[in-house]
Amino acid sequence: MKHLALFVWLASLASGAFAHSRVDTTTPENGAVIADVPADISFNFANDIRLTRVKMTHADHPSVQLDLGDQKSFDRTFTLPLEGMGAGIYRIEWRGLGIDGHAMQSEFSFTVE
Repeated sequence: MKHLALFVWLASLASGAFAHSRVDTTTPENGAVIADVPADISFNFANDIRLTRVKMTHADHPSVQLDLGDQKSFDRTFTLPLEGMGAGIYRIEWRGLGIDGHAMQSEFSFTVE
């Protein structure tokens, strides 16, 4: 019985690992220091994901939801328009669903000089 429980536990870990997707790259890159506010940001994931919310925070401004547009299906690459708010640190928080329906979230930031 112990072996069966161990097998089920290990199988659940393995399936969860393959179902969830990490961000391979962002544009701008996490921690980047750039000269101008970009017109858009992009995410490249290792596996398919469906973005459900992306929020931007900048300095003393209240958080702003970024427009997901028609990007409501599962994909690996997403590009979203960015509302420029001048120099400072931009923090991007995202939430999404893995192909298995599990919620995922993370964030990245960049600085505009």
